[in-house]
Amino acid sequence: MKKQTIALMTAAAMAAGSLAGCGSTGNSGAAPQNTAGSADTTAAGTNAEQAAPGTEAANGNAEGQTITFWHSMGGVNGEAIDYLVNKFNTENTLGIQVEAQYQGSYDDAINKLRSAQIGNMGADLVQIYDIGTRFMIDSGWVIPMQELIDADSWDVGQVEPNIAAYYTVGDKLYSMPFNSSTPILYYNKDMFEKAGITEVPDSLPAIAEAGDALLEKGGAGEVISLAIYGWFFEQFTCKQGQNYVDNGNGREEAATAVDFDQNGAGLKTLTAWKALADAGYAPNVGRGGDAGLADFSSGKSAMTLGSTASLKQILNDVNGKFEVGTAYFPKVSPDDKGGVSIGGGSLWALNNENPDKEKAVWEFVKFLVSAESQAYWNAQTGYFPVTTAAHEEPVFKENIEKYPQFMTAIDQLHDSTPESAGALLSVCPEARQIVETEIENMLNGGQTPEDSVKKIAESINRSIEDYNLLNE
Repeated sequence: MKKQTIALMTAAAMAAGSLAGCGSTGNSGAAPQNTAGSADTTAAGTNAEQAAPGTEAANGNAEGQTITFWHSMGGVNGEAIDYLVNKFNTENTLGIQVEAQYQGSYDDAINKLRSAQIGNMGADLVQIYDIGTRFMIDSGWVIPMQELIDADSWDVGQVEPNIAAYYTVGDKLYSMPFNSSTPILYYNKDMFEKAGITEVPDSLPAIAEAGDALLEKGGAGEVISLAIYGWFFEQFTCKQGQNYVDNGNGREEAATAVDFDQNGAGLKTLTAWKALADAGYAPNVGRGGDAGLADFSSGKSAMTLGSTASLKQILNDVNGKFEVGTAYFPKVSPDDKGGVSIGGGSLWALNNENPDKEKAVWEFVKFLVSAESQAYWNAQTGYFPVTTAAHEEPVFKENIEKYPQFMTAIDQLHDSTPESAGALLSVCPEARQIVETEIENMLNGGQTPEDSVKKIAESINRSIEDYNLLNE
């Protein structure tokens, strides 16, 4: 009860401003978080509190149960959710009925969940963005997915290991990956051909080297429409093989401070970013994950960065005006050896102390991550399958043959390591706003990369300290 009360106090403090306008939308990816108290201690406490409900689920009777599923998928993604829910409701032999309820953006969903905790939970299963992971673990409101997995002796090896790594703390999978994505580089193949560029740039300096040719020969109005997005800053840190925060990226125990100001990753990123901007290759196109996509799809910019989940929308918007190429997210320096962290969201089982509903939730979760469902989900949305067996499904193979660009994110995921899983940071939504504000100030000529990193670190560290004090 104490943990839930503290979590609610934190929610009230954060909801006032830190979540509004930050984090992912239903179509985007995301990254880091953390909490108070060590991760091992917190995880142990949560597991102890939830072990009974998770174990009871094995003895629950799912027949005839109705469960509520909150999600944040709109547009074509929402249509795909509705299709899967209707398929499950029609085909499951236990008479389970799932009521899917769209909650708006990821921020809207987690804020509604926080409000619901004041009274009674309104859902049995909820989709939460990756940067809500640490908050959900600390809340005391969930049944760790590992409990349901163990009760059913389900093979967690079916899940892509580099995806499962993000949601695993202390060898326990807390939520089930569902809609996962990584950021990739999109490029205009026609412009590259006109410019005589045969090698796709794999680093920020390489993008600069290709800049003049793309502008003068390729017909580009912009070399790269690089959005000011906190997730990209986090990914550039991962690509350098460096930690975003201390204490093992917030996975060994709760982060007490950022680490990118100490290990040099932040300064290297912003120095290279500003160099692109100062050279006229990366103008300020605005904040947010989608800010650079319109310039690319319209044929103005030769390159952009975006989530792999944006691929289908980009292809629709381009509509054959030029050939869209995809490549790995760029490194900060040519010799960087790191990888990328996944974004998107996962499925959390809420503890309503009802083993029958818990059992029904687990049956639905298994359906959503089945090979057939994940292959369909990938083809419809662009999120890659979280289940490895989905690659053998005909619909997956047909989609890859039609749109080979989808393989880029999957190959990039496999070429990354679990060590690039990303940070766990409780105040990540607020941290992203801070990062974006200071990068914007830097690009507008207000401060140096050194000053920007210092201000970012000081502001995020204050937020971490405040959060940890509330959760002592």
